[in-house]
Amino acid sequence: MKLSCVLMAWALSVCPAVLLATQMLLAGCHAAASSETLKCEGPVSTEQSGCHTDEEEDVIHASEEDFQVKGYKFSKPFHLIVSYDWLILQGPDTSIFEGDPLVLHCRAWQDWPLTQVIFYQEGSALAPPGPKREFSIDVVQKSDSGHYHCSGVFRSPGPGSRETASPVAITVQELFPAPVLKALPSSEPQEGDSVTLSCQTKLSLQRSASRLLFSFYKDGRSLSIRGISAELQIPKASEEHSGSYWCEAATEDRQVWKQSPQLEIRVQGPLNSVDSSILNPALQKPTASETPPMEPPGPLRPPPAPSAEHLRVSSSDPHLLHQIQMLLKQMQDVKVLLGHLVVELRELTVYLKPGITKVADK
Repeated sequence: MKLSCVLMAWALSVCPAVLLATQMLLAGCHAAASSETLKCEGPVSTEQSGCHTDEEEDVIHASEEDFQVKGYKFSKPFHLIVSYDWLILQGPDTSIFEGDPLVLHCRAWQDWPLTQVIFYQEGSALAPPGPKREFSIDVVQKSDSGHYHCSGVFRSPGPGSRETASPVAITVQELFPAPVLKALPSSEPQEGDSVTLSCQTKLSLQRSASRLLFSFYKDGRSLSIRGISAELQIPKASEEHSGSYWCEAATEDRQVWKQSPQLEIRVQGPLNSVDSSILNPALQKPTASETPPMEPPGPLRPPPAPSAEHLRVSSSDPHLLHQIQMLLKQMQDVKVLLGHLVVELRELTVYLKPGITKVADK
C-alpha cells in the first residue's frame, strides 16, 4: 500500500509560518491513504524574514489560537498522524468541554464504501449496525468521556470482512465546577444587618470568554432568575429571611447548569428580656436586705361563677342544655359554701391575733 503526502515546496519560500508549524501541540487529523496539502495564508516573505526568534521580546503575542513574531501572524500548530489501517476513527482536534457537540467519523481506506457500521464506547455498542459513518452527541457531559472505536464491513473492492478501527480517547473537560453559595459576612446575621449571597464558581481558562447566568432560590421558590450578577443583596435581614437557600449557575443556552449545596441562614432576633434586665438595674431582683416585710394575706375571693353565655352553648340539644344547667346550679351551691368558709376564716383570724390571745390568758 502506498501513501503519498505532498507538501508544496514553494510554501517554504512564500510563507515563513511553515517553519514554526513543526511545533506539535494537539492531536488532530488522522489520514487514511490520502494525499494532503498543507496551506498557509499570510504575509509574503521578505529578505528580512522573522522566521526565527533569539530574544523573548520578539514574541508579541502567543496563545492556543495563534501567535505573532516580528509582525508575522502564525496559525495554531497541529499534530498530523498518518495511519495504514483499513479503518480509522476521527475525533475532535481541539479540547472538548461540557455542553459542546461531539462528532465522530468512521473513515475507510481511500473512502471505500462501508456497510453495517457500529460505533462503540468502552467496548459497548452505541447503536445497531447501519450505513452511517458518523456518530454525534449534541451535548456532551463528563460521563461521555472514554475510549471510542468503530467497525464496519467493506463493500467491493474491500476485503469483505468486518474491520475494526483503533480506539481513540475522548476526554470531556469540566466547563465550570458546581457553585458554592456563601453568605457574607455571616450565615447567622443579627436582625437588621445587611447580608450578601455570593454564588461562587469559575469558568475554565480556555472558555473564559463564555458567560454564566445565576439564579437564587429560597425554600423552593425563586428569588432571582438568570441574572448576570453572581450576588444577591438582602439590605435588612429579618426573621422572614431565615430559611434554606441555594443558587444555580448556567450557560446562556442552558446546555450546562449546576446547583450549589443548600445553605441555612438563621437571622438572630433582638436581645431578650433576660439580657435587658442585666442592663437595666431597675429590673433586677432585690436582695435579702432589701426585701420588704410580708403582710398576712387577706381573705380569698370566691371565683366568679361561669354563665351559659361564657360557655357559648347552643340550645339545639335539650339534653346537653339540661346537663349544663345542673352543673351551673351545683357551682352556685359551691359558691355559697365557699362564702360560709370565708366568714369562718375571718372570725378565726381575729381570734388568733396576739392582743386578743393575751386578754384571754388573763
